[in-house]
Amino acid sequence: MSTERLVATFISLARIDSPSRREAQIAGYCAALLADLGFDVRTDGAAALTGSNTGNVVATLPPLDPGAPSLVLSAHLDCVQPCEGVEPVVAGGHVSSAGETVLGADDKAGIAAILEAVHRAVEDGVRRGPIRVVLTVCEEIGLAGAKALDPAEVEGDLCLVLDADGPPGGIVVAAPTHYTFSAMFTGTAAHAGVAPEKGVSALVMAAEAITAMRLGRLDERTTANVGTIGGGTATNVVPSEVTVTGECRSLDDERVETVRGEMDDAMRAAASAHGGRVETVWTREYGAFMVPADAPAIEAVRSACADLGIESRLFTTGGGSDASIFASTGTPTLVLSCGMENVHSVDERIAVDDLEALAALVRAVIGRISGHLG
Repeated sequence: MSTERLVATFISLARIDSPSRREAQIAGYCAALLADLGFDVRTDGAAALTGSNTGNVVATLPPLDPGAPSLVLSAHLDCVQPCEGVEPVVAGGHVSSAGETVLGADDKAGIAAILEAVHRAVEDGVRRGPIRVVLTVCEEIGLAGAKALDPAEVEGDLCLVLDADGPPGGIVVAAPTHYTFSAMFTGTAAHAGVAPEKGVSALVMAAEAITAMRLGRLDERTTANVGTIGGGTATNVVPSEVTVTGECRSLDDERVETVRGEMDDAMRAAASAHGGRVETVWTREYGAFMVPADAPAIEAVRSACADLGIESRLFTTGGGSDASIFASTGTPTLVLSCGMENVHSVDERIAVDDLEALAALVRAVIGRISGHLG
């Protein structure tokens, strides 16, 4: 019956429109369920910083054993577009969308699993420490909700962020430092047919800068990319302004700083060579985190997997999640695979068995860290 409840909760969540900055309805739905389970629920002030119509949901369940370790469980409320008017379809052991929208398993599978796991723990009367559930807004637009969250809200003995693809049992133990940049190349406009020699092409500067950069996978821990380029006004005008955006990431902080410097130098050198100029703005989106393979946090999750007969897998990722923000508090933070497939596409789906395995795993972790497996 609890699996039926889990699937029903997931389908209800999937049907709630929740694009970034419009998460109020789903936040209210989750807050009501958590309050019914005995959580003290509130929303923080993140709306003012993110532009959302609600803040992050922060819910705390008082401990039955004040001496037991504390646990933070987190997922995000928003989905990428197209995510409005989702109609889930259950067939062949999977839940998918009808085909015109994403399903929203990213990250409503994580939310549903958290809600079901804490429901089971409450039903079972587990002698546990405090549990905090943090459901963030605006994750899909730069982890904005997590960045606006008071770091104290995720302090604890273990924080699990349910927001990775792959079958349950996957444990993300490291993620990179991530920098983005926006660069404005400025030259001199001129008529391209009458007096091109009077012009200084910002587009040529940008092109030479990009050509000089090393892009793609630079090594097993480091990547770099130029994502957009735009500018110019007409085919007969030497372009005077061009904007370029890009990024670099690495699991190694020294390496990412080196790559960032090389990319910046390439842009400045190209602008100088043509008598133009460039203004670059770099933003450190988040820092790297890495949890040692022998850390107690990992052992707790791997032991819970073993209890359920789930194969555990440790892996690193080149992507970011709210864990990239939360880990900076010093709380041991792991990201769990949720079983979601083909995320950010209309082919997104999740197996019912994987959804159940995820909820069971979170429930098992609650028991494991509480020292009570019943």
